[in-house]
Amino acid sequence: MQAISSSTAPEAIEADALVVPVTQVDNGGAPDPTVDSWSGGVLAAALASGEFKGKALDLLVIHNPAGVQAKRLALVGMGKASDQTTAVLRRAVAAATRKVRGKGIRSIAFVLPESLDAERSAQAVVEGVWAGRFEPDVYKTEGRVEADLSQVIVLADGEAARRGLARGVEIGAGQNYARSLAVEPGNLLTPLKLVEKAQTLAAETGLEIEVLDEDRLADEGFGALLGVAQGSVEPPALIVLRYTPENATREDVHLALVGKAVTFDTGGISIKPSANMDEMKYDMAGGAAVLGAMQAIAALKPATTVTAFIPTVENMPGAAAQRPGDVVTSLSGKTVEVLNTDAEGRLILCDAITFAIRSGATHLVDAATLTGSVVVALGHERSGLFVNNDTWRDEVLAASEKAGEKMWPMPLDAEYREALDSPIADIANIGSRWGGSIQAAKFLEAFVEDKPWAHLDIAGTGWIDSAKPDMPKGPTGVGVRTFVELALALGTPRA
Repeated sequence: MQAISSSTAPEAIEADALVVPVTQVDNGGAPDPTVDSWSGGVLAAALASGEFKGKALDLLVIHNPAGVQAKRLALVGMGKASDQTTAVLRRAVAAATRKVRGKGIRSIAFVLPESLDAERSAQAVVEGVWAGRFEPDVYKTEGRVEADLSQVIVLADGEAARRGLARGVEIGAGQNYARSLAVEPGNLLTPLKLVEKAQTLAAETGLEIEVLDEDRLADEGFGALLGVAQGSVEPPALIVLRYTPENATREDVHLALVGKAVTFDTGGISIKPSANMDEMKYDMAGGAAVLGAMQAIAALKPATTVTAFIPTVENMPGAAAQRPGDVVTSLSGKTVEVLNTDAEGRLILCDAITFAIRSGATHLVDAATLTGSVVVALGHERSGLFVNNDTWRDEVLAASEKAGEKMWPMPLDAEYREALDSPIADIANIGSRWGGSIQAAKFLEAFVEDKPWAHLDIAGTGWIDSAKPDMPKGPTGVGVRTFVELALALGTPRA
């Protein structure tokens, strides 16, 4: 799909649809006179009747509008002026895209809000279009939504808007690549199939790839990771993708992105309930987000070194599966008492974190669908963010704000570590019932060796159970945009 900018006036642009953001108008308020003239007075009538008020994600589609050349005028609500951000714009654009897609529309033009930065707005528009056009119906043989859209026109001129547009294309594509991986069923995306996907990605983007297979994992001592994998006939792997800039601006920074990729998680011997277990194909959403981010990073070429570490396994209750009470030796040399085999994500991540540090990483971020506890705490609106360094926390949060991916900083008090004490090993893989997401983060923290590290628990945000105006049911690709924004920010020279 092509994305271009244009200086053509909105009323003169020839497109199948013209999308215009509209500020919320409360009772008795008047619409923007220019937009109302474009609509031929339909906007004023809709506001008067209460059919449309401009609330966030409200949509009003007008066919053959009187005041513009476009065949349709789609008015999309942005909410109150004080609440408008590029994050709201991104969702509004995605909702508008979903409303008009699949109806023979091949070209859509977008007006940028005057109140927002042109570069960030252009980026948000394109990311919104890419997010809105994704469908999880890849294996349907009937009733698929056809992607007719072939051209996106951002009505803004100037270098800033073009920069934002180009960045948005790559980040939006990376997010959808992550979603396309996460939507795959467990029988078709095994750990080795994920390796093949990563190898194809590396070949297409120029990233360097290294794959640690089962034999090498055993030779080097990845005992925690291998313990999780031993109940499955599908062999595990550690995928390593390296991006090295031609001219790094900060030689002191080597960013590691670590993503949990359990391609299917039954819980092992500590087996999960059957209800909704099909959703455990999404237990590789963290690894998918890292792969999507690396695709975008390879295209955008930030001036900082970034390496992805993606441990991938299948957690099954086979005859050789590890048992509750087993003790494994991690790559770091620390011993772990496995009290619950369904707390497997932290076991594969701890070995990957150790390997990342040994590979020269100076700053780490991991993403994982790690705990149900974080969903209890934060619901499905925000990811849990656990950070061991205040400066690093601020940098990650700044990137997430630019990306429009909501996070909430969670505590990492030393007292939470006490719940993980084991009488026979260095650490247990679970603690008490209370504060489970924090205890999981404390487990990972034990392996980071005081490096600046952030853990993103996306168990509540990695997928959605029902469709929203801006997104279908299924994987969200959360984390991709934040990771890319972080890599770009780290590559910016410091004053």
